[in-house]
Amino acid sequence: MIFVTILQGLLPSFLMVILGGLLRNRLSENAWQGLDRLNFEILFPALIFVAASGRPIALVDVARIGPAVWIILGAGMVLGYSARRYGPERFLDFAGGWQVAWRFNTAMGFIAVAILPDADLGILAVAIGMGIPMANLLAVSALSRGGSLGFGATVKRIALNPFLLASVSGVLVGLSGWTIPAPVLAPIEMLSQAAIPVALISIGATMDWRALARLDRFSAILCGVRLVALPALTFSACLALDVDPSLAGVLVVFSALPTASAAHVLASSFGADRKLVATLIAQSTLLAAVTLPLWIAAVIIWV
Repeated sequence: MIFVTILQGLLPSFLMVILGGLLRNRLSENAWQGLDRLNFEILFPALIFVAASGRPIALVDVARIGPAVWIILGAGMVLGYSARRYGPERFLDFAGGWQVAWRFNTAMGFIAVAILPDADLGILAVAIGMGIPMANLLAVSALSRGGSLGFGATVKRIALNPFLLASVSGVLVGLSGWTIPAPVLAPIEMLSQAAIPVALISIGATMDWRALARLDRFSAILCGVRLVALPALTFSACLALDVDPSLAGVLVVFSALPTASAAHVLASSFGADRKLVATLIAQSTLLAAVTLPLWIAAVIIWV
């Protein structure tokens, strides 16, 4: 019964993804890329900022959530490297795919956490705020090793990430306890409400629905780390340490999310194999349709 309830909660999102697939040929590739850029630069930063600034945040929240998120991402990077010998010979191409093992889909995070009985999007926003800079640091560092981007350019790319800027700004507002005036907050909230629908439609439009047929040992290891190993380790640690249920639920769901579509954009900008990364993104997203509801059910039953 719980599993059916979870599937019902996720069904509207899956239908939006399917709608995107049906609309794929209605817009040009440039139009879909422009939509992704709009979401990356404006809509999702608005959503992250609203979630992070919407409730007071204590320093203790940052102190307990940040290290947990960083450990999850670091574990993904370490475990994902086990796929090295099965991956592309060129390290840059491997690095493009390697980031799939730890990067996370923010849109699916907000959808999945909202289904939890003790849903706290504020905790998720803090987790995202702490996780985005680390995820980008790990990804850009790996791609820089395989490419030619210098240290200064690497730091600049990380520092100017819109998700990072929105996360940090929202967390700072939450920590300050300052209430944003309604006339100022209202347009930001309007933008935030468009983020998830636009993201889901775009995912469906750009996804390779036949990607699972190309699942090999390399992609299976990376997707297994992202969707099975990380949430299993996080779930076990939360039970062993008796973590607060609201925080444990967010951490488990966070660790079980499919990889971010931004991984493709970043890999492309470094000259890594774009097709390989796009395939891995599609594979992790399609497989997450099975694994994510299972982890949500595990959280509801046992945490």
